[in-house]
Amino acid sequence: MEVVQLQRSFVECMASLFREGLLDAQFSQLQQLQDDSNPDFVVEVVSLFFEDSERLLNDLTMALDQPNVDFKQVDAHVHQLKGSSSSVGAQRVKNCCVLFRNCCEEQNTEACLQCLQQIKQEHLLVKNKLQTLFELEQQIVAAGGAIPMVQ
Repeated sequence: MEVVQLQRSFVECMASLFREGLLDAQFSQLQQLQDDSNPDFVVEVVSLFFEDSERLLNDLTMALDQPNVDFKQVDAHVHQLKGSSSSVGAQRVKNCCVLFRNCCEEQNTEACLQCLQQIKQEHLLVKNKLQTLFELEQQIVAAGGAIPMVQ
């Protein structure tokens, strides 16, 4: 694929992430922190987020699988996931965490399990879309092009 076409695909991919509410302005702020001295900044931060969030999702799955659910522990994990989602701009994951925390407050195991499934779906969706975005970035750079700035 030629550079111009890759750049168009990149811009459309970015636009869809924001249009669908998967990302918010925090992600744009992360991108602004990236420069020539740290060209992989966003990829590194997002990769750390996915490593951390997958661990938290596993912890949540195990915590909700207990006969006596410790809602304080579940809420602490959800709070941590909400914070890290917010810091990378994963808006829909963060919004699911807000609902999840309400279910923890009500000590509603069934609702917590539904929230967990929703978060897992949103998490996978944003992960796959960001992987596509990062692959496009790599292809643009490999083809000798510049990454378009998207506002």
